[in-house]
Amino acid sequence: MLAENWGVGQVLWSIVWFTMFFIWIWLLIMVFSDIFRSHDLSGGLKAIWTIFVIVMPYLGVFVYLLARGGKMHEHAMQAAAAQDQAARAYIQNAVSTGSSATDQVAQLANLKAQGVISDAEFETMKAKVLAG
Repeated sequence: MLAENWGVGQVLWSIVWFTMFFIWIWLLIMVFSDIFRSHDLSGGLKAIWTIFVIVMPYLGVFVYLLARGGKMHEHAMQAAAAQDQAARAYIQNAVSTGSSATDQVAQLANLKAQGVISDAEFETMKAKVLAG
């Protein structure tokens, strides 16, 4: 019964409108997040932009993208750079932590080879270093 009323064209047209709706929601989310993350806007300007986008959503988003689209791009690039830097710092920290454990085991092997510590002491200390 439903198939009689809905043809292939109607289904395709509904999918297009559904997709456009989600693109619109995504634009709203991006505009609001940029408004609230902008450090170059004062609190009053943030309130004005927010009210403008809420009261006149289509025009507000369109004007915001025209007026501050470049700033949105700059903010996105800064956020990506900060995230990349944080990831690099984490990886560097993880790698340096691993090499320090390796260095400690090498030092223990040196002490064992010199006869300063016994085999049992070496195994015990090595287990402690590798555990954490």
